[in-house]
Amino acid sequence: MQSRPRKALIIGAGIAGPVTAILLRRAGIEAQIFEAWPYSTGIGGGLQIAPNGMHVMEELGLARELINRGSVAESFDFYAQDGQRLGSINRDMERRFGQPAVNMCRATLNEILIDEAWCSHAELYFEKRLVGIEDRGDQPIVAHFADGTSAEGDFLIGADGVHSAVRRHVVPDGPTPFDTGLIGFGGFVPRAVLDGVSLGQRVETTFGRSGFFGYGFCSTDPKDGAMWWSTQPANGMDAAAFRAQEQLTLKQHLRDFHRGWHDPIPAIIEAAENIAVTDTLDVATLPTWSRKRCLLIGDAAHATSPHAGQGASLALEDAMRLGRLLAHGQELGLTFQNFELERRPRAEKIVAIARRNGSSKREFSATGAWMRNQMMKWLLPLGARSMDFMYAYDARAV
Repeated sequence: MQSRPRKALIIGAGIAGPVTAILLRRAGIEAQIFEAWPYSTGIGGGLQIAPNGMHVMEELGLARELINRGSVAESFDFYAQDGQRLGSINRDMERRFGQPAVNMCRATLNEILIDEAWCSHAELYFEKRLVGIEDRGDQPIVAHFADGTSAEGDFLIGADGVHSAVRRHVVPDGPTPFDTGLIGFGGFVPRAVLDGVSLGQRVETTFGRSGFFGYGFCSTDPKDGAMWWSTQPANGMDAAAFRAQEQLTLKQHLRDFHRGWHDPIPAIIEAAENIAVTDTLDVATLPTWSRKRCLLIGDAAHATSPHAGQGASLALEDAMRLGRLLAHGQELGLTFQNFELERRPRAEKIVAIARRNGSSKREFSATGAWMRNQMMKWLLPLGARSMDFMYAYDARAV
């Protein structure tokens, strides 16, 4: 008598969830994805998939689509707020690491992954907010949702982000996300706003005495093909307080904060609409990533602040490595243990690097900012080489 395929319940339809489902389906494991929010094709700001993440997309057969719908980033350039050039990193990524870095609209990436998950015959359910998990060893694991429904499976994957509900089940008294003290503003502007700038396919970023500003192309769409972001000290105000303000008020805040910064930053701020505001959180370490038949991956296990540009790529790596380990058919507890032993050191090292990078975006005195800028001219080449371990990693070859 043929046994039925194993079934995974995956909580979260961001990045790690759909990719995990695709890879599990390839391994003959059934997958159901449950997302708390309604299905939307217009969520999120811009992000970058680094070469290590693009290796996973290549495995999925989606790398070329990302390149066509996003924008290859040929370098990451740094400036002072008066326009003085400080240096450049991340050049020749495709030649050095086998894949380019690609800027994307998060909504575009999510659409591509959701479509591929559907095509792989994973089941997707939206507006399913997890409220409880039953995990009795002699019965299927059960996920309960706020609408009164439930689902049964053989194991459950928490891919539900920095505010993970699954994390509260796996580590009931564990640490909550750490607020790094920085606020992120961001959005998109028409490509025409940057017509007078010889930007090419570079990402340009600027350090101020206080805060940080960045911009670059992220798609070929003329309406919203350029992404921008501003990172600022929170100074006692969280993102919710900013989100409660009208858009005109947010724009005036950005004008005031970045007053006197070099072109084209003022023009980007003037063109900005639908400004999004987020707290900058991370999860540096957890006592464990699994409990019985539940496992945390992606931001649920190791949320990283955006200052290393690795959040999406780490999630993609997790999905690839978990899919490979589950395909071996080992006992579930051993698979989860091996996954954590393999992934934890790399993920926590990158979370720590990102938190450290964020410290250069806080408030400095005029002398302190000048010293930081001079040091960056010398340290950027050395620091860039020390980051090669992030990009050289290929989750297919581990």
